[in-house]
Amino acid sequence: MLFPCAMTIAGSDSGGGAGIQADLKTFSALGVYATTVLTALTAQNTKGVKEIFPLPANFVKSQAEAVLEDIKVEVAKTGMLYSSEIMSVVAEIAEKYNLKLVVDPVFRAGSGDLLVKEEAKEALIKLVVPKAYILTPNRYEAEDIAKMSIETVEDMEVAAQKIAELGAKNVVVKGGHLNENEKTIKDVLYVDGKLKVFTKPRLEVKPHGSGCSFSAAIAAYLALGNKTSQAVEKAERFIQEALSSSLKVGTGRMPVNPMAVLYNEAEKYRVLENVRVAARMIEENSRLFMPYVAEVGIQVAMATSYATNKWHVAAVEGRIVRVGGELKRVGCVSFGASSHLARIVLTTMKFDSKMKAALNLHHHKKLVEAFKNAGFTVSSFDRAKEPEDLKKVEGKTLSWGVEQAIKAIGRVPDVIYDFGEVGKEPMIRVLGVSATNVVEKALAAIRKIEGVF
Repeated sequence: MLFPCAMTIAGSDSGGGAGIQADLKTFSALGVYATTVLTALTAQNTKGVKEIFPLPANFVKSQAEAVLEDIKVEVAKTGMLYSSEIMSVVAEIAEKYNLKLVVDPVFRAGSGDLLVKEEAKEALIKLVVPKAYILTPNRYEAEDIAKMSIETVEDMEVAAQKIAELGAKNVVVKGGHLNENEKTIKDVLYVDGKLKVFTKPRLEVKPHGSGCSFSAAIAAYLALGNKTSQAVEKAERFIQEALSSSLKVGTGRMPVNPMAVLYNEAEKYRVLENVRVAARMIEENSRLFMPYVAEVGIQVAMATSYATNKWHVAAVEGRIVRVGGELKRVGCVSFGASSHLARIVLTTMKFDSKMKAALNLHHHKKLVEAFKNAGFTVSSFDRAKEPEDLKKVEGKTLSWGVEQAIKAIGRVPDVIYDFGEVGKEPMIRVLGVSATNVVEKALAAIRKIEGVF
């Protein structure tokens, strides 16, 4: 059986965050063999594009034909095409080899720098759009192609249909640039004559390469045999994770991280095993932990390096509880087992990505002092100071409290505690780089109290 292959026809980003580089990462992360056709070289970084060197159209054609004469490619995506001559070649190649073309009509970089000759925009509309199996314009690109203003989601729907009338078989109008003060983003898919809206949380990040990775993900899922709507839906989830794990590597916009999905999957066994060992350490030291067990039991959790939600955080199902005179874990270690500690860990990782584990214990003044005496940094938060609007939102308290404790000392501490409130048990949370690390920290403090070394 032939390995699934796809092609990217795009420019090179010397900064590594967009273009061919982003496409290669995306294809690889999704298990698709990547072939490439370079259209231009750029001198750029996270702050902007300094120079563009377009390749001759005949050489673009030679690259594509060399690949397609040898390797079975049915799906290709386009990014930066730059000139009408290159666009003409791409349209010819798509027709000749019957390619499913995912067209990202790149007009500008995220920095605002122009990535296409102004006079070539009409060539793209005339030559490439009619060849598109799926077209993925953002708001401004959709306005240029559909020749209309877009102010609402309803406008996006009209634009998608207008673009389809130009020949594109299916259209995704991306809404990231629409209503930028709203907490959600809506993308509109026009597929087989029907409209579908995807809604996702707006992230506080100015990304670089998100459009490239999104269209590459659609192409990859199509190459893997997914139907159009399914490919777009999976790509929406993929890009959200890539955006959530964007990398701070320069002083400008943050490149998205298409490899985050792969890294999270690769780490899962190691994380599960570390939490299992940590739980066993607690069980083996039942006598030492027993006085500090929370009423709800002890929970220990650890996240993958690029965790974005509770399903990337492993913990003990049912917690570790008193059974007779010992502590025993009630259930298996699994991802998604603890929403509470997941919120703590995910919040902590925003400030220090290495601090991805947590352990909860009942609050004791002498235990807090023992942590300090053992050389650990300690901070706290006061639930009474939480804004009322946050208290009404399920799960916001812990995220808010952890942020307050971190900001109070300007770094992620080893320990965060609070005195609780009505219906909320006073608690200590031990933070660390792994599940076994937080158990070791807790044992170091408890042994200070017990006089055991």
